[in-house]
Amino acid sequence: MIIRKIKDKLFTLFAIASFIIVSLPLFHIILTIIVNGIGAINLEFFIALPNPPGVPGGGIVNAIEGSIILVCLTMLISFPIGFFGGIYLAEYGKGPLAETIRNLTNSLSGIPSIVAGIFSYTLIVIYFGFSALAGAIALSLLAIPYIVRTTEEALKAVPNDIREAGLALGLPRWKVTLYLVVAAAKPRILAGTLLAVARLIGEAAPLLFTAFGNPFYTYSIFEPTDALPLLIFNYALSPYPDWHLKAWGAALVLIIIVLSINLTVKYYVQREGK
Repeated sequence: MIIRKIKDKLFTLFAIASFIIVSLPLFHIILTIIVNGIGAINLEFFIALPNPPGVPGGGIVNAIEGSIILVCLTMLISFPIGFFGGIYLAEYGKGPLAETIRNLTNSLSGIPSIVAGIFSYTLIVIYFGFSALAGAIALSLLAIPYIVRTTEEALKAVPNDIREAGLALGLPRWKVTLYLVVAAAKPRILAGTLLAVARLIGEAAPLLFTAFGNPFYTYSIFEPTDALPLLIFNYALSPYPDWHLKAWGAALVLIIIVLSINLTVKYYVQREGK
């Protein structure tokens, strides 16, 4: 009995220590960003365009606008492909073809983000120039496999009783899938999509080769655009202290967005699961 209690306490202490070791880098990063970035946060920071290089002041509204454009374009491209691809693999995909698609999807999910940027560069930028669309295509290569796998696993988690009940009522297979199975799996599918957005919004490498950056407003998806991670990268490498401060401020905004998305997903999944 005593030995068992000692083992239990040692295991508990080991678990607590492991949690602290894993959490310390995260807390350090968040605290460092808050301390260095809070000084940049003001109204002008969110509503003004950047000032010329070396001139203090200005804001990052161009990067905020660009991130919104890129995320929306990426979801317009990747969500239909990933969603219906996941449906096919979960509900209809059998045999070598489905296994090949599944293996290709898993392989695509492991490619470095910079490779996606180079792919979009050689496919679009070389012929049509830098643009928000080229950036969205590069980000879509990263989002599609994530959405496919999330959708597939969400649909597989739906009990077969729902499918059998729909088929027993005489509904066609496609109606059972879209109106019953997808409806039951909707919380997990939306949660997976939001997590994909949280990952994509922080990607800078693909945008270096595609979106390029733009210190002004973006009026067309066919022209260069800025984004928060791209602005952070460029400002961090600049020789201007004011730009360094704005890079920290943009990093703070970005981490707040990512944490908010993750907390929203957790709350949504818990609420729908009740």
